[in-house]
Amino acid sequence: MAKWGEGDPRWIVEERADATNVNNWHWTERDATSWSSDKLKSLLLGLSVENEEGTCEVTEVSKVEGEASINNRKGKLIFFYEWNLKAAWTGETKSGVKVKGAMEVPNLSDENDMEDLDISVSLDKDEPDTPLTNLMKTDGAEKIRHVLGSYVGFLKTEFTQGMILPTANGVSKLQTTSQSKAKLNKTQISSSSGSVAPVNTGVKIPTCKFSMREKFLTSPADLYRVFLHQEMVQAFTHAPATVDGQKGGKFRLLEGNVFGEFTELVPDEKIIMKWRYNNWPSEHYATITMTFKDRSSETELRVDCRGVPDHEEERTKEGWKRYYFEAIKQTFGYGARLF
Repeated sequence: MAKWGEGDPRWIVEERADATNVNNWHWTERDATSWSSDKLKSLLLGLSVENEEGTCEVTEVSKVEGEASINNRKGKLIFFYEWNLKAAWTGETKSGVKVKGAMEVPNLSDENDMEDLDISVSLDKDEPDTPLTNLMKTDGAEKIRHVLGSYVGFLKTEFTQGMILPTANGVSKLQTTSQSKAKLNKTQISSSSGSVAPVNTGVKIPTCKFSMREKFLTSPADLYRVFLHQEMVQAFTHAPATVDGQKGGKFRLLEGNVFGEFTELVPDEKIIMKWRYNNWPSEHYATITMTFKDRSSETELRVDCRGVPDHEEERTKEGWKRYYFEAIKQTFGYGARLF
């Protein structure tokens, strides 16, 4: 039962033309098939791997067959997707020999984990045997799993925007219906100093700020680039990630559960970014400032977090310690320089 006076979104009946299904509380469904098809093609096309034998690249996505949808019931999102993918790849050995092949993923679905995906790789008919086939079956297949995991993360973050509208927790304006645009009574508030931007809402989000320090046996320059290179982020998080390491570049980590944008970059000295968990109130970001200080043979990393929702303080601290501090040391080694 909805709780009066405690910000339960079921009590917040916004003024709307049809006066039904407030905040998508009843069953709703959104078709993600077309969006998913485009996203899968963009992620796979141009994917490349390389070793001492040569290079391979996905040059054509010939088949994207299936469907995807998202259902919402009482604020809970249920994801469904099932895809059969086929693509063509080309390879070139260090000696200049070019070959062509095919790749197929028949079982990308919500019922299978990424490590359970069947990825078949083959050479086209009449192509000569080449070690590049093994490159695609190993490194290529692993990279394909990473980008398909990224697709799932994007599906759960990008495409779900607006499906859950818990205005009592600080989400911005309710989206209009297709029949007419109803005016909403809004109260402009200023959240605490840690908030990235003011949010149109009737409820203020209590936030906090905190700082953490950790030392790494490496140089500021090397530690700085760990956070901006996609391959390195995927290495220490052990999960698919997309990272555009430039000012204004966006990132998504841990299968889309963490995402944000780099707002300021001072090479080897400072990274400032907007950062959030995907279950935070929509459009609410914390501001994260990372400062790199050279301490002779090691680097001190200071992380200042502002605008973190009060109830997420401990989870955020634990997340940073686990995925940014401990995981980096474990991945690149501690007791010796990282690189």
